[in-house]
Amino acid sequence: MTTGKKLIVGTRGSRLAHRQTEAIVAALRERCPDCRFELHVIRTTGDRRRADPLAAIAGEGVFTKELESALLARRIDVAVHSLKDLPTTVSEGVAVAAVTRREDPRDALVTRGKLRLAELPPGARVGTGSPRRSVQLRLLRPDLEVVAIRGNVDTRLAKVEAGEADAVIVAAAALARLGWLERAAEILPADVMLPAPGQGALAVETRVDDDGAREVALSIDDRDSRLATAAERAFLRGLGGGCRVPIAALAVVEGDQLRLRGLVADAEGRRVLRAEISGSPSDAEGLGIRLAEELLSQGAADLLKEKQ
Repeated sequence: MTTGKKLIVGTRGSRLAHRQTEAIVAALRERCPDCRFELHVIRTTGDRRRADPLAAIAGEGVFTKELESALLARRIDVAVHSLKDLPTTVSEGVAVAAVTRREDPRDALVTRGKLRLAELPPGARVGTGSPRRSVQLRLLRPDLEVVAIRGNVDTRLAKVEAGEADAVIVAAAALARLGWLERAAEILPADVMLPAPGQGALAVETRVDDDGAREVALSIDDRDSRLATAAERAFLRGLGGGCRVPIAALAVVEGDQLRLRGLVADAEGRRVLRAEISGSPSDAEGLGIRLAEELLSQGAADLLKEKQ
């Protein structure tokens, strides 16, 4: 293990990003107590354009590309990302050195009065900026009004408190990391609200030519989390989708088996395709690709074309 090394850690500026990065640095410091860590805040395109729907911002990596650019320019040595924000193909010259132990990957419902999803009255306004969440919510409760919102978790919860929305759907992991999990009225089961690929996991990126930083980062890699998210991201890559298309996936490693579930839908939820595959965790990416091929054979390609 490299010792006595100073590592500059890049992070987005939100409260959640800070919490996540501080947790990563604490874990790294345990593995390398002689290392020195310094946080450096970087504003991303997604942070600067908070008023724009994600689908309206061209390209992928709206929350990550500036961090990768800072890595390549050697302004930082380590970048911390929410894995679900990271494109399935990272910039040349950088690599994911670690995927840390995953938090709960499911979605959480936050409502006024702590009403559960089944208890929300017809016409209740539920906020989300995610096509994946919107489609699955409409399938569950077509009588609810889905309202497009963006912003940090703090901003979304504030809209519920201010009465601008009756409920919002956010990642359970985000609430847990902020210490706000008790604000959730309900954690939505994956059987009814399949999460985004990589949701609940954090990725640590380093330059491919920085052996010291990569060695330190690798010390906090969690095997099962890395394999599960590798399958999910391979599924997403096999479909060629991003944040504009309702795509969901969740993999679970249980002993010598990896179970992967996937979903693709059109924006209105008129057509929803689901499939599942199981196999060896050592073939995580292969399972993801094969599941994507299965859904493409069922007609997913036509759904994906609709959003191009």
